[in-house]
Amino acid sequence: MKQRKTNVALVTAAIFIGTFMTAIEGTIVSTAMPTIIGSLHGVHLMNWVFSIFLLTNAMATPIYGKLSDKIGRKPVFLIGLTIFVIGSLLSGLSQSMEMLIIFRAIQGIGAGAIMPVTFTIIADIYPFEKRAKMLGFNGSMWGIASVIAPLLGGFIVDQLSWHWIFFINVPLGIFTFGLVWFFLQEDRRSVRQPLDMRGTVWLLVALLAMMYGFQTLAEPNGIWQLVAMAIVATLGFWRFWQAERRAVDPIIDLKLFENRTFVIHNLIAALISGFVIGFEVYMPMWIQGIRGMDASLGGFAVTPSSLMWVVGSFVAGKLLGRFQPKPILTGAMIWLLGGSLVLALVPQSTPYFVFLLVAGALGFGFGLVITITTVTAQAVVAPDQVGVATSFNTLSRTLGQTLMVSVYGIVLNLRLTQGIAADSRLNSNMLNELINPHTAKNLPAAVLPTLRQILYEGLHNIYFFSIIIVALAILANHFEAKRVLTKETIQESNEES
Repeated sequence: MKQRKTNVALVTAAIFIGTFMTAIEGTIVSTAMPTIIGSLHGVHLMNWVFSIFLLTNAMATPIYGKLSDKIGRKPVFLIGLTIFVIGSLLSGLSQSMEMLIIFRAIQGIGAGAIMPVTFTIIADIYPFEKRAKMLGFNGSMWGIASVIAPLLGGFIVDQLSWHWIFFINVPLGIFTFGLVWFFLQEDRRSVRQPLDMRGTVWLLVALLAMMYGFQTLAEPNGIWQLVAMAIVATLGFWRFWQAERRAVDPIIDLKLFENRTFVIHNLIAALISGFVIGFEVYMPMWIQGIRGMDASLGGFAVTPSSLMWVVGSFVAGKLLGRFQPKPILTGAMIWLLGGSLVLALVPQSTPYFVFLLVAGALGFGFGLVITITTVTAQAVVAPDQVGVATSFNTLSRTLGQTLMVSVYGIVLNLRLTQGIAADSRLNSNMLNELINPHTAKNLPAAVLPTLRQILYEGLHNIYFFSIIIVALAILANHFEAKRVLTKETIQESNEES
């Protein structure tokens, strides 16, 4: 009997749909959150609806990566997708904020499989020279999601109910499940060794403590919680390191960290992902709070970044065929450094179109850097470790974003607090109203210029900090070897595909 072959086109379509579902999740929930709070109450728990998804997503990622190498990409993707769909269904059925938080945790556990395993499937079904292009197409789902999510979320909330922002994942998930089940074919893998449970548990403890510590960093007395969580995380990583040294088949092979290229590219991915989150979170705030424009225009201010990210990914694929990663990354990060300098120096009166141009330029640089670090991290490891390498790359980016969004919050809040304290006419509620153009109209005209100046200085501090982040990434790349990809490396990677 002739063995069926993978239908590359249909599996690729399934990958794109799966990525779109996870990409749209954060933005569409943000759009519906005011309605959800009105229905379920519990505004003090609002942040955990987002944080718990991020926490469980990051914790599950390395486990799925290891399992995808042990038992195959297909079963792991289908398991993760099933958990995600179940979590979505339960989230839509929630009757309290506590229930929603628990079910969002389940959703996050499932989503932890989708992004890293889709990247790994792309590495399996496409040769090296086409991977960057396909990663670009896959990344375009984030751009499409950033445009569609606010519109779709608003429509669902207005015409149906907030429950449907979660229910919509069910038919999409079932359709994606069917495509992968029937059209992705791969050789059966024999599980020679059981999963490294001791290493897995200690890694989860360490990641949970570290992620939770970052989440509480901006809260009152958060520094003491961070210190406590840092101690727990340090203990967890130490015990994890001990467990991996003894494990027959470790969940993350410590030998990966002897590969300088692997370590440097993941560090660069973490740092640049931190810059990405600072740009995407705070640029809409600039447009709304300082320019006084509508929320829709604030959201669209970052859309050129998502679109040009795809172009950057395509260019990365072309450049990797001719040059080594180090000079490409150096050029791309100098480009990003220029963009961060522009954001740190532009005046309050900067026209809207300038931000669109800067967003497009930054997106092109983001696409180059993230695609090259992902493809290279996959190419420099053994074929049987591609899943682990890809999941670790995803984890690095998630940790970078989690850490940086906490640090950015502290940098911004410090300047806002200082500004309010210096003027007796002001209070923190005024800044909350300023960021929303609808409520900003109710503020006394006499204090508006002062409030906008305070917010302007706070956002500038964020982008000055971003300059440091990009500079550190450039410094890290300086220690990379001049030549890390050879014809033999690329050929081995293509043969595995």
